[in-house]
Amino acid sequence: MASPSARPRILSGVQPTGNLHLGNYLGAITRFVDLQADHDCLYCVVDLHAITVPQDPAALEATTREVTAAFIAAGIDPVRHAIFNQSRVPGHAELAWIFNCVARLGWLNRMTQFKEKAGKDRENASVGLYAYPVLMAADILLYRADAVPVGDDQKQHLELTRDIATKFNNDFAARIAEKTGADSYFKLPEPLIQGPATRVMSLRDGAKKMSKSDASDNSRINLTDDADTIAGKVRRAKTDPDALPSEVEGLAGRPEADNLVAIFAGLAGRTKAEVLRDHGGSQFSTFKAALSDLAVERLSPIAAEMRRLQADPGYIDGVLRSGAERANAIAEATMRDVKAIVGLLG
Repeated sequence: MASPSARPRILSGVQPTGNLHLGNYLGAITRFVDLQADHDCLYCVVDLHAITVPQDPAALEATTREVTAAFIAAGIDPVRHAIFNQSRVPGHAELAWIFNCVARLGWLNRMTQFKEKAGKDRENASVGLYAYPVLMAADILLYRADAVPVGDDQKQHLELTRDIATKFNNDFAARIAEKTGADSYFKLPEPLIQGPATRVMSLRDGAKKMSKSDASDNSRINLTDDADTIAGKVRRAKTDPDALPSEVEGLAGRPEADNLVAIFAGLAGRTKAEVLRDHGGSQFSTFKAALSDLAVERLSPIAAEMRRLQADPGYIDGVLRSGAERANAIAEATMRDVKAIVGLLG
């Protein structure tokens, strides 16, 4: 049976599709960095998830390296923790198939993200897009992670992961006891939803999530944007005519104001209340200038380091290869157990 980690284990990932942006940074990558001190971390570039929609193969290779570079540039230590691309570890796909046979159609039919991504033409969506929450469950449970850093929009997928783990444990309870001597096999991972900017919204529409796929580049700050571009996007960000409130309650019903305050708080490592104590009563022209300076200060060094790392693809590929070897050692132990429990001869 796979032995538990001495420290809590964290698994999370980022899709290598399009330009990484401020939402990816504040909603995921900064938390990945913070969690390193107290957890054993596995950070995955989820390239198998990316191909649930059509991808240009050469672009996929490039963006896989770009995400890896962003992880390292932001402060994730590839020596202490595993950074790898999902497709290098066969256990992700193997466990996903077993979980496809455990999960129920009714559970997947309730997944709201499939409905949003497939749109009206669902009959032409790929089976992979429909079933990718099961692959996500396999990603997490393959490493028997204690917790998963997720954004607000991923909570439903983590609930599905817990449902699949529970059903597997119940369906194979006798076999689990026989093969491992334990009452259950998969632990139920907990979500880690932290910080003031876990869901960063579009700079052009405070009701929409910041997205790589938005047609307007002004809707997002890309991690590769230079200082002038960042400043211009902040200056043009949509606001309302009123001054900033002095208390968080005053942001209710003001999505664009709330978003900019949350972005400032996330970049500064402060709460929204603290930001408003300093900037409450300010006009947006003044606040945007301060936000622009802060964004340039925080993001420009990351962009520069990403460019340096991407100029050495051999180094990035070595990081991914080494990370996959470490991840695979955990994954293979899990798959030996799971195959024995299910009755698949190895």
